[in-house]
Amino acid sequence: MRVVVVGGGVLGTWHAWEAVRRGHQVVQLEREQEGRGASVRNFGLVWVSGRSSGPELDAALRARQRWGQLDVPGIGFRPDGSLTVCRTDEELAVAKEAANHADATKRGFELLDAEQTRQKNPALQGDLLGSLWCERDAIVEPRKVLPALRAQLDQANYRFLSGREVREVAEGKVRDDHGDTHEADAVFVCTGAWHSGLIRELVPNLPARRVRLQMMQTAPLDLRLTTAVADADSFRYYPAYQGWQWQTPQAATARDHAMQLLMVQREDGGLTIGDTHEYVEPFGFDVQTEPYDYLRQVVEQLLGRPMPPVVRRWAGVYSQAANPDDLVVRREVLPGVRVVTGPGGRGMTLSPAIAETSIEEAGL
Repeated sequence: MRVVVVGGGVLGTWHAWEAVRRGHQVVQLEREQEGRGASVRNFGLVWVSGRSSGPELDAALRARQRWGQLDVPGIGFRPDGSLTVCRTDEELAVAKEAANHADATKRGFELLDAEQTRQKNPALQGDLLGSLWCERDAIVEPRKVLPALRAQLDQANYRFLSGREVREVAEGKVRDDHGDTHEADAVFVCTGAWHSGLIRELVPNLPARRVRLQMMQTAPLDLRLTTAVADADSFRYYPAYQGWQWQTPQAATARDHAMQLLMVQREDGGLTIGDTHEYVEPFGFDVQTEPYDYLRQVVEQLLGRPMPPVVRRWAGVYSQAANPDDLVVRREVLPGVRVVTGPGGRGMTLSPAIAETSIEEAGL
């Protein structure tokens, strides 16, 4: 069948991948020359640990399996797991509760003391009491994933057309701003945080919001981080840990910017560090220094040494389903035309499973 995918981010690219894998002819349209949104402005984490119990966790585990099965050079897949590091007795108590949860084995959770934490990741030589280890978490290289996946697609069945903004989607066809019309038996519109224009026409009351975040990357660290690292503010943020009645307030900067620490080492040794969350539009166009200073302090406390110099800072925006129980917003807006958006910061984690479901629902 003829399939058109609108959007060149990770969610759209996985829809293209699944369609080509099933033998369909795919045209993928991207308005930029290359994906520049949340798909590349992220940690590259396949983050099973924080997902809520039930369908979300099942989807994350399925997607994690798919990432691990890919034989695609260049994506930088590493099944390194993660450590959520605890520096207070209360944080350690939350980690212990998570490690004793009914689905802890499913997630690969294990409670570690300080010595075990440093054995798992020797770079963590700073102030800590222990950690929650998650075996299922993994890492990919976000700035390399999209071209690497496209390079492996069967070129006889696949075309990627960049610099093409879609102007019209109708039953059986898609028209772009070059005046070209692409015939289609199935269309998947996966345009991420772009909620205006075409998307507003297709779904006038899209049940999704946009979220802005700030991140940074350092020069190479002369030690290897053998795992991804989070701080215990993640327990306050991710749904897997909800329900704990915190006695200790969050640090003011972290609270004001809805922050947690996530830290991942890139293949070149640099550290990707973040992040903040801003939920009310209009978003600022600048980045704020205070969150970066706070993150530096936390990183240096965990590493027990100065953080490498920061070489770049950036902001990103992602689309999040308004209903927290929804993995994604998926709507058939016309016969054979589906809008798929709003994975909410889980695009890298969940896209393989979301795309698989979309393709199956479309009867492909």
